[in-house]
Amino acid sequence: MSLWTWFGLKEGSASTDWPLKGSEDGQQGVLGMPRYDPSKCRPHCDACALACVTHAISLKPAENSTATPEVDWGRCIVCQRCTEVCPTGAFTESADWALGVSERLDLEWDEAMSERIPREVVEHGRRAFGRSLHVRHVDAGSCNGCESELQALNNPFYNLHRLGIFFTPSPRFADVLLVTGPVTKAMHGPLLETWEAMPQPCWVIATGTCAVSGGVSGGNYASGNGLDGVVPVDIYLPGCPPNPAALIHALLMIVGRAQQRMRGGRIEC
Repeated sequence: MSLWTWFGLKEGSASTDWPLKGSEDGQQGVLGMPRYDPSKCRPHCDACALACVTHAISLKPAENSTATPEVDWGRCIVCQRCTEVCPTGAFTESADWALGVSERLDLEWDEAMSERIPREVVEHGRRAFGRSLHVRHVDAGSCNGCESELQALNNPFYNLHRLGIFFTPSPRFADVLLVTGPVTKAMHGPLLETWEAMPQPCWVIATGTCAVSGGVSGGNYASGNGLDGVVPVDIYLPGCPPNPAALIHALLMIVGRAQQRMRGGRIEC
């Protein structure tokens, strides 16, 4: 018996039971997206907007002095600068990790929209895929932060294969196109070729803030502003980068085994 076989038998399974059961998602104690309470905003205060480097928080001129910041979590890189400069506690730290949504507008703060029912992503996908999913990943100009989290999906703790989800090197065998990066000019063509090579039906996940909105480097001479307008997107997953638990949640949304938890920019508890 080899040393590693003996070690494995001695230690037992290292994989989490989440999300099948339990709450051990590996993100305990890790800072997530800030929480926003517009009722605590102070008139004429623009500290958060000035601190936000990606314009996830913005202030538009208003006739009255009670205008509150407009918040777009699809632009948030989770840097926590808003929580550091906010004088009233309108922005506070939380453990809420980024969650996938089926419509881009659900990443924008809107109290009225938070009460609506989101569109169903894969009403027919459940029948098409059952409990198995094959994913083709394309790096469209990422800084490799998202790739680092993607690699963690195959470690012993998350063990993605136990959920019937596999990464494939060929788009011909892929059900899902998972894209990271803001879509640079150099990767625009290869990304489209990959999309066109995939059999239908297939789905697209914009993974990370760069793929959702362009992130820090989006919109410059060499980069686009994410996947919108390039290929149709089914799941938007912000974060810089989104952690493995958020990635698993987005993938399970495709096969109908997880429900959307963010609406109108608010995360459901």
